[in-house]
Amino acid sequence: MSGFRLELKVPPVMLALLFACAMGFVAWICPWATVEIPQRIFLALGIWGIGLALIIAGAATFISVKTTVNPFTPELATSMVISGIYRLSRNPMYVGILLMLAAWAVYLANILSASWLPLFVGYMNRFQITPEENALLAKFGGAYASYLKTVRRWM
Repeated sequence: MSGFRLELKVPPVMLALLFACAMGFVAWICPWATVEIPQRIFLALGIWGIGLALIIAGAATFISVKTTVNPFTPELATSMVISGIYRLSRNPMYVGILLMLAAWAVYLANILSASWLPLFVGYMNRFQITPEENALLAKFGGAYASYLKTVRRWM
């Protein structure tokens, strides 16, 4: 397991900030793609709050079972976390980050900015989540394979 390396070299939070900057830039250079979203600030704050709650719930569950929260070292996991929010999603912290980006898209109210959301999901699936799952499969075997079949990746 010591040779294991994730393909994602940028921390997920930093990646989200890069995507948020790209979304803001697109909104700035393409104002013609702006749409009217009633109560967009309140809607954005609500979505952002749900995202933050998912991140906190996911991290708190990891901390409570004393396993690693570091996205670069899944091989150091001391136990499978399948309780709490992890009964609904295998990646609630990433779902939370996605929701925070979605809140930003709502705030920007720009269709082209929102088109970055599926790119974030695809990037995370390919470079972070799949390698994490492979490391956890190698560590926990059949129990983790069963978990993969019963709980959705995103939600």
